[in-house]
Amino acid sequence: MGSPRNAVSGERGIVVMGVMNRFMNFLGLQEEEEIVERERFSGQEDAEIETPSFESRRNQRGSNVVSIHSQKNVKVILYEPRSYEEAQEIADHLRSHRSVVVNLQRVRNDQAMRIIDFLSGTIYALSGSISKIGSNIFLCTPDTVEIQGSITEILTEDSDYNRMR
Repeated sequence: MGSPRNAVSGERGIVVMGVMNRFMNFLGLQEEEEIVERERFSGQEDAEIETPSFESRRNQRGSNVVSIHSQKNVKVILYEPRSYEEAQEIADHLRSHRSVVVNLQRVRNDQAMRIIDFLSGTIYALSGSISKIGSNIFLCTPDTVEIQGSITEILTEDSDYNRMR
């Protein structure tokens, strides 16, 4: 056999290897099976310390996933077109997942109808939505934005209130 000094240093080596194995396992750099195999070869078993399995840590990490899309700055574009030709620019904003408020008060009625028709087709293709929020003012949103409520109901209530006075 060896001297007592060699036996002590041998035990320290095994303890250090056990600590290193647990540390590598904790970081996910080594799977649990490899540690069990190494401990079997060393003949030492450490019953006091239990390490969680590789699969349970992998599942814990998965819960910290955050959608990248939700971290972006959200922009709402205000647009007041002067002609039908500007409808393409509004559609490009919608394709880029930006909401657009379109004010058609400075456009002739026939041009306004053409713009709304074009935007309606664009919104349908993108699975978005369009809502009237005022006289000749529309809110166009991509599929990533949900519109809740209705301003036209509020406008109706205000006009009813004014008639009663």
